[in-house]
Amino acid sequence: MIDALTKALLATVRDVAALSALLLGFQLFVLRQPIPHLRRVLVGLVLAVFGLAFFLVGLELALFPLGQLMATQLSSPEFVFGAGAAPDSPRWWMYGWIYLFAAIIGFATTLAEPALIAVAFKANQASRGTVRPWGLRLVVAIGVGAGISLGTFRIVTGTSLVLFIAVGYLIVLVQTFLAPKSIVPLAYDSGGVTTSTVTVPLVTALGLGLSATIPGRNPALDGFGLIAFASLFPMITVMGYAQLAGWWARRRSK
Repeated sequence: MIDALTKALLATVRDVAALSALLLGFQLFVLRQPIPHLRRVLVGLVLAVFGLAFFLVGLELALFPLGQLMATQLSSPEFVFGAGAAPDSPRWWMYGWIYLFAAIIGFATTLAEPALIAVAFKANQASRGTVRPWGLRLVVAIGVGAGISLGTFRIVTGTSLVLFIAVGYLIVLVQTFLAPKSIVPLAYDSGGVTTSTVTVPLVTALGLGLSATIPGRNPALDGFGLIAFASLFPMITVMGYAQLAGWWARRRSK
């Protein structure tokens, strides 16, 4: 654990140092302005470095192995088919636990995603309290959970990834013209911030583990693509929630 923490700390220092040098360089040499609250900024950088290091080590030691292990066990033939032999072409409804597990993993990891927490906080400030942080996080988490669950369904059935993504973005395109204009940029950003530190490793491990245990699936071809669902469906749910809220408000006004 000490060795893992040391490596994570050094890697975090390297990454944060590059970003800090860029920001400080622009502040001092381009803008030519002093750094306000220098002491507070330095303390914040130190806390950010140690916080990120502990966070990454915790994910590596606990959540990642546990998520991969559960994905492998839930999709194993012994669990899905019992004592009988696995059929050559298993039916999609035989993997109901996988769909549920994928939805829960997508929902839980999104709620814990630091990038989404930051965006929700800033959205609350920019909207003067109109956008509630917990509300936005819940709507985005529901979208990611639904997307990951549908992505595992695609792996089980062997359906083309292009078909799902094309239909999904067609829905996003239609919603872009129908949803309130003020929510569209936030919905697009919500789809991007979900694929970050917590979500990506767990979801990738789920896809690879599932495709490796299903007959006829190639992990290199079928194991990837879940991250695309995690980015796509939050845009649908955020704009859909805004549309539903607008419809409900118009109905109440009548």
